[in-house]
Amino acid sequence: MIALAADRRTSPTTLIVLLLLLALSFSPRSHSDATNTGLVSAVDSIGITVKNMDRAVEFYTQVLGFERVDDREVTGENYERLYGVFGLRLHTTHMQLGDESIELMEFLAPRGRPEPADSRSNDRWFQHVAIIVSDIDRAYRRLREHHVEHASTGPQVLPDWNPGAAGIAAFYFRDPDGNHLEILHFPVDKGAARWHTKPGHVRTDKLFLGIDHTAIVVADTEASLRYYRDTLGLKVAGTSENYGTEQEHLNNVFGARLRITALRAATGPGVELLEYLAPRTGRPMPVDTLASDDWHWQINFRSDVAAADQAARRGHYAYVSPGPVLDGNSPALLIRDPDGHAAMLR
Repeated sequence: MIALAADRRTSPTTLIVLLLLLALSFSPRSHSDATNTGLVSAVDSIGITVKNMDRAVEFYTQVLGFERVDDREVTGENYERLYGVFGLRLHTTHMQLGDESIELMEFLAPRGRPEPADSRSNDRWFQHVAIIVSDIDRAYRRLREHHVEHASTGPQVLPDWNPGAAGIAAFYFRDPDGNHLEILHFPVDKGAARWHTKPGHVRTDKLFLGIDHTAIVVADTEASLRYYRDTLGLKVAGTSENYGTEQEHLNNVFGARLRITALRAATGPGVELLEYLAPRTGRPMPVDTLASDDWHWQINFRSDVAAADQAARRGHYAYVSPGPVLDGNSPALLIRDPDGHAAMLR
């Protein structure tokens, strides 16, 4: 304890100033003071587990316009420890659309568990990537031609009464492995500038343009912000609260009311937190989830691995890896957020 003593020469004004300074010295830090800026420099890609790599690559290239960039196959003790899967043999394929990427992951051994057949969009293992399209109607017709599985009733246009989302058109569907994907079209007053044709530029004929964000369902936005914003250093880019019949039919969850928080690193797709204010019936991520399980996704971050490791330990977050592990010649670390969503730090 610090005691302040005033003699006869200490004026009341001076004493008040000293007391204010003392109070400030004990005030809690704001979240911006506590943020670990610079730990994450980019969202490099989104990792998606698939059961059949050839089938998945054909779907993403032929239907959605991705380009296959590279493949690799890994095995051995380092990778067992990195992914927390004993006896691992993993085939990964890097796929690119525009400036953004996904990493398809097929665990050749051991095979993981299938996603529950009754999975819903408000379950907390839910994750998707949002693919920007130049024409939502044409994109939907293309998906119908390839007989994709609907996750939404059909494309939805969010209503004018919601200024943060008015005019945005979206549709949820599934890839051949059951993974959720979204096509998204922004009106001219929303979305990043790169998703719109610039004045004087020739309009692109490309239908699928790139990945705007990955979205994850969370139980508590504030707890998730302590992880993504305050620990990893992502920045809040926007917030909204979405509800109504359009949102219900987009998510295919009756009575859906969502608190949405968009976060971004300096480069790469954003990370969107989806907290279902209603209904609160979504099931938690199974505590024994393995990276080989079909519902496992991961956000691949470029980061200062050593600093991120220390920050995650201070926050008491769940580790999949025992600590940083060599991935080739560079350290990597797989950890989980408060809801079990995985982050690969490289």
